[in-house]
Order: sequence, then C-alpha cells, then structure tokens
Amino acid sequence: MDHLLIALVVAFSLLLSLTAAGHALLYKRDSRSALVWVSLNLTMPLVGPICYWCMGINRISRRARSWQESGRWLSRTEIFPPEDQIRFKPQLPDCAVHLSDLLHIEERISTTRQHEGNRIVALIGGESAYPAMLVAIRRAQETINLSSYIFDADGIGAEFVEHLIEAADRGVEVRVIIDSLGEKYSRRSPRMAFRGTQVQLVRYLPLRHGAYINLRNHRKLLIVDGQEAFTGGMNIRSRHLHASSSVIDSIHDVHFSVTGPVVADLQGTFLGDWYFVTGEKLHNHCFFPVIEPSGNALACCVSDGPDREFRKIEQIIIGALSCAKKNVYIMTPYFIPDREIISALVTAKLRGVDIRIVLPGNNNLPFVDWASRAMLWELQASGIRVFYQPPPFVHTKLLLADNIWSLIGSANLDTRSLRLNFELNLSVFDVELSATIHRHFELAFACSHEMTLQEVEQRPLRLKLRDNLARLFSPYL
Repeated sequence: MDHLLIALVVAFSLLLSLTAAGHALLYKRDSRSALVWVSLNLTMPLVGPICYWCMGINRISRRARSWQESGRWLSRTEIFPPEDQIRFKPQLPDCAVHLSDLLHIEERISTTRQHEGNRIVALIGGESAYPAMLVAIRRAQETINLSSYIFDADGIGAEFVEHLIEAADRGVEVRVIIDSLGEKYSRRSPRMAFRGTQVQLVRYLPLRHGAYINLRNHRKLLIVDGQEAFTGGMNIRSRHLHASSSVIDSIHDVHFSVTGPVVADLQGTFLGDWYFVTGEKLHNHCFFPVIEPSGNALACCVSDGPDREFRKIEQIIIGALSCAKKNVYIMTPYFIPDREIISALVTAKLRGVDIRIVLPGNNNLPFVDWASRAMLWELQASGIRVFYQPPPFVHTKLLLADNIWSLIGSANLDTRSLRLNFELNLSVFDVELSATIHRHFELAFACSHEMTLQEVEQRPLRLKLRDNLARLFSPYL
C-alpha cells in the first residue's frame, strides 16, 4: 500500500511538472523566461509547478481580456456616434514628414483617429494646473467628468471638492472616478467629502472584490462640457504645490490643457471606464458636442491597458525611437524598460540620434530607483546620456522626438505602466507644444547632474549587488 501511494505521488508530481512545463513552453513569449520555467518545473517536482502557478502565469492580461469579452468594456463604436469614426489622411507639419511611419504605426494599433485642429498647452506645476482646472469647473454648464488615481480631499483637494459640489448644486452632472488603491494615499477620502451631495463618485476595482495590486486605473482626466479637457501625470493633492510643501515632500509635475476635436476621445475613455465600474451606458449627446478646431496640433488619444491586444504605448515609443533622426529626450520618474525598449534606445543611439534620459535624483520608490540604476551601464556604454534632477521629486512623464513630436500623459517607462495598469497618453505633432517641452528639457539638463559611465562603474560593490538584486524583480515593480 505504501509503495502504491508513493507511486501515485510520483506520478502526480511528474504529470504536474510536465503540464506546467508544457504550459510555459506554449504561452511564454520570452524564450529566456520559458527556458527558466521549463527547467524549474522539470527539475523541482511540486515546488516548480507551485512557483509557476503563483508567479509564472500572467493572470493580469487574461483577467483583463476576460472582462472585455464579457462586455464589461464598451467598444469605441458603442461610445462614439458612427460619423465620428470616419478616417481621414492627416497632414503632418513639414518638419515632421520624416516621422510619417510613426503616424502609420499609430493608425494601425490605435482604435482612435488622428485629430487636427487641437490646442494643447503645458501647465508647469500645480500652481499653473490647479487654478486652470478650477476655473474650468466653475464655468461648467452641463457635465464634469473627473478621473484621478489619487484624489486627496484635503488641502487643494478640498477646493476641488467645494467647486465640484457647487457645480452639482447648480445642475451640472458631476461624475468622479477614483482608483480604490490610489485612494489609500489620501489623508482625507473624497468618498467622505462627497457623501450626501449630488456628486456621483465611484471607485475603480474596490479592493473588497479582490486584491488587485495591478489592473489599476492610473489615468488622470478632467473633461468639462465635452469641450475642454485636462490630462497628464498630475494627481489631485497638495504635494504638487511647492509653496505649501517642503522640498522633501513636494512633487514637480506637468499637466496639459486640451481643446479641440481630440477631447471627444478623452471623453470616450472616461465613459468607457464609467461603464466598466457602474454598468451605466451614457447616451446623452451633451457628452459629444460639435467641437470646432482651436489650434494646429495633430493629436491622437492612446488609451492602453493589459486588456489590449497590442502594447500600444510601448510600440509607439519603439516606433518613435526607430523613426527619429535628430534627438529623443525622455523624462520619467520610474525607468525600468524591458529588453525591447533598451534595444530600441541603443539602436537609435548607434544611428546617431542624441538620446538623453532625465530621472529624479531622489526617488520616492527606492526599489524602483535601484533597479533602474542597474540598467544604466548598458545604455551609457552606447553613449546615451543620463541626468538626475535635484529635489523636489520630479513626477513628470515626457517624451520628445526631433523637437516636433511628443508623447504626454500618465504612463511611466516601466512594466507597471506599459503592461499591468490602465494608462492614457496623447501623441502630439505640434511645433508650439514641442518648443515648450524642449525648453522644459533644457532647463532640466541645466540644473541636473549628468551621471557618467565612470561614476556608474566606480560605485561600491555593495550598491551594485543591491541594484542588480532589485533588477531581478523589475517585472513586478
């Protein structure tokens, strides 16, 4: 009997190992990852399959896509009127003709169209962004739709609460989406602040429905009357106001005011998220008024997440690196690129493109900073320049190519933004906006410390070991 039991355990362990190894062989796209998991499953019975079941299977994309297939998300044709889906051949500025392949990539992978006639203005810091947003809320007449990863209802957030309640009291339909994990960063919850008011507030993936550390809604959006929008990387919290925060606590960021036809796509993104959370499909035509051209920017809304067939933001970044001829400037608080982006950066540099990366000198997430530093030598060995900005912590996310194309929005250059969470960016061809962003980069270069390859190589062994240990966990940071 004992021999039979042992034989059954051995047979079960062998079957489990073969099944897990076969699953890894079939579904792991990265050959190195597949080799590791196949080897682990075959050489460590029971332990290998258990580890693979817990950490190796990508449940994030599978769960997100199952939500999409179940109808929890609306398609673009279900949100927009049919006439808004007509495609046209956009006209690039003369100085951006060489980036036509990048435009073609965006058209192929994005479900939204390119829009001409937009005006996009950079708002540097909370001192510029918050007053402009509050003014827009005050003049709202029909609808206000706000989505924020973090909404601290204290400090500047209390002003937003007051203005939103006043708008709702005068008959404006006010809807607010906050991420339930991002809500934990708030000293005062907006749920308590809006309780008993006309403001409709919902939480994205409440934690009581599952411990979703990933699949977070990282988008930042404010759309007023379907005509005017604000987006970028700025949450609603007083730490974005330097005057009311210490240098150590304050956060520097850039937000953007958006007018023109692309606002309709931003509205559609919000309404899709609202439907996902509430099941309410909003048909009122006031959400999509006729929008007249207001500027010269050619813009495309890029809404991305693990439910998508393509990693749209990542592929657009790689496309920009492939098409750029002069320069590519990147500013991001969290820099943990995968092998594809590292290869694209190195290849672009070898073609003669001036590539510069600007990172915060003091990062609020030490493990991310350590993993990032472990990757720098490979980039710097190819001649890519890396700058570290002094405090306050710089939360800005910008990418500028050839001083004419920019990628702005909520996505960082890390696995969490590019694969695990829901993000929103704008791809913009515009001379005026690009000039503003270029000046912002020049100011950053001037005040930052350029980290040389020699400095990286001369760091103490204990720091190198620490950083490379953190790098092993980069897919989860």
